[in-house]
Amino acid sequence: MTASARAVVLLSGGLDSATCLLVARSEGFEVHALSFDYGQRHRVELERAAALARRYGAADHRILRLDLPARSGSALTDPGAAIPKNALGREAIPATYVPARNTLFLAHALAWAEPLGARDIFLGANALDYSGYPDCRPEFLEAFERTANLATKAGVEGSSPFRIRAPLLRLTKKEIVLLARKLGLDFALTISCYDPGPGGAPCGACDSCLLRARGFREAGLADP
Repeated sequence: MTASARAVVLLSGGLDSATCLLVARSEGFEVHALSFDYGQRHRVELERAAALARRYGAADHRILRLDLPARSGSALTDPGAAIPKNALGREAIPATYVPARNTLFLAHALAWAEPLGARDIFLGANALDYSGYPDCRPEFLEAFERTANLATKAGVEGSSPFRIRAPLLRLTKKEIVLLARKLGLDFALTISCYDPGPGGAPCGACDSCLLRARGFREAGLADP
């Protein structure tokens, strides 16, 4: 890989995506960060994403607005729906699932990556300590990678195929926390809560908060 190789990193402002940004940077990529305002109730994550992009030297950071066709399809986008609390693992696919979210995110990342000359797209998908979202499974990511190389000029010409990179896919949350610390992540810049308070304070009871707390606890570290 040349020193000028570029990568697009999907950056939500959470622990996992921030760790992916640092993984990409540690591999020598020039990082181009991409975040989405899709009407999520926890929009404070976009402020954290911007802070992370600045702190860790992203060459560019874009926040795209996505108007989902059905806001009522997820508790994360429907203000009238309740965010499940203290319910981790009770449902195979919880109410916080957003239909086609990663498909849409990756499609936009691909549309930016091709003209940018980037062939690596990073995202913080995890298939171990996660909420059961189907678009975080390795089968989906492998299928999207095949699609990317079938549906683009760069992929068809075959000079340099696209790679969908999910370096955290098979790590436990404890292992993610330890990797993030090794890479120098300022944990205080990240937020993982689905239902934060007005000032961004985490609720401490949603799936994402519970997974994060377990990761720090098992890693033997305090979460700032």
